[in-house]
Amino acid sequence: MAEVLSQQEIDLLLNKMKDGTAEEPVMNESKEVIPFDFRLPNRISKNQLRTLKNIHENFSESLASFLVSKLQAIVNINVTSVDQIYYSEYVLSVTNPACLFTFEIDNTDIKGILELNPDFAFTLVDRLLGGNGAGTKSTKIITPIEQMVLNVVVERVMQDLKKAWQTIDSFDFVVDRFEPDIDFAQITSQSESVLLITFEINFGDQSYMMNLCFALFAFDSIITKMSSQKLSAIRPGRYQGTTAQEIISSQLYKTILPVTVEFGKATISVKELLELNKGDVIKLDTKISDDHKIKIGNKDMFLGRAGILNNKKAIKVTQRTENKENLL
Repeated sequence: MAEVLSQQEIDLLLNKMKDGTAEEPVMNESKEVIPFDFRLPNRISKNQLRTLKNIHENFSESLASFLVSKLQAIVNINVTSVDQIYYSEYVLSVTNPACLFTFEIDNTDIKGILELNPDFAFTLVDRLLGGNGAGTKSTKIITPIEQMVLNVVVERVMQDLKKAWQTIDSFDFVVDRFEPDIDFAQITSQSESVLLITFEINFGDQSYMMNLCFALFAFDSIITKMSSQKLSAIRPGRYQGTTAQEIISSQLYKTILPVTVEFGKATISVKELLELNKGDVIKLDTKISDDHKIKIGNKDMFLGRAGILNNKKAIKVTQRTENKENLL
């Protein structure tokens, strides 16, 4: 409740104002004043933007793994920003000619644009066709043949988006068409707001940009689902109800580890090595009754006794030589 001034205090303040003795408010110069634009298209809250960033970080990891396998090179993809801007502002930022693929989310009115840096698009085409990615073109226009080659990557982008967005709902991302000019890729009106997600793609010693632009005029259904669900931990639906430790442990249990058995060691000279022939015997430093070292990876973990099980060579573990805590 606001404090109520007495009549005497009001008269005292008025007299000070007339005499010019009232102190002016002191501005704190250490704090920077940030202008606020009331026209900003803030349809999505900051918490929801963080959720969308986490979703697309998962998407970027999946896409990077695909590009590594396809291009046979190290590829890193990072989410650099998730912003809400006007569509007119995004249009002004797009180069001409551009490499744009329009898409839509099936059974919704949501449309979007996948924007690839033209230089990155040409590098992709060169590597996918067997080149080293260092080729140059005299023109920046992407030909129909190059578009068909890029469709391999674009279709994978749509699949990875569907996989990443499963934390919200099951959506099908469908490619519409290729456009070299942003003026013909009209997904919403100039005054409408869009969600712009910017990625940085590090390929070798080069860095490229990739953008995902979503029209927000039909985003209300997704915003409602984001508000009604607990999305603080971004994980697919099949992992709901499990902890991160349980998920990691379940994957570790499926990991394949190499197991090797060391029967013994021997030391010979180079002269003896050169004189070895078929049928020669090398004497080891162990006895038949000794236990053999069993290695997991490159660590001595167990001791065991060699034998045969079901007509196959085997080794029976007799004791552990390494603690469980030192496995990793």
